[in-house]
Amino acid sequence: MIKKIKRLPVFLKEVREELKKVNWSTRQELISAGVIVVIASVLITCYIFVVDLGLSRAIQFILK
Repeated sequence: MIKKIKRLPVFLKEVREELKKVNWSTRQELISAGVIVVIASVLITCYIFVVDLGLSRAIQFILK
């Protein structure tokens, strides 16, 4: 346990060095990706709604 605590500063230094190598997205890239996610979510929600509505009406028709 003490060895792990002693290695913590080295670990944090390595983490900082690795984070400098990360290619961070620009604000515009994040906005574009967010818009795509929202549009895809709406489309998938609409599709699931239509399928659910169709299946529920089909089951109601069969059970009558």
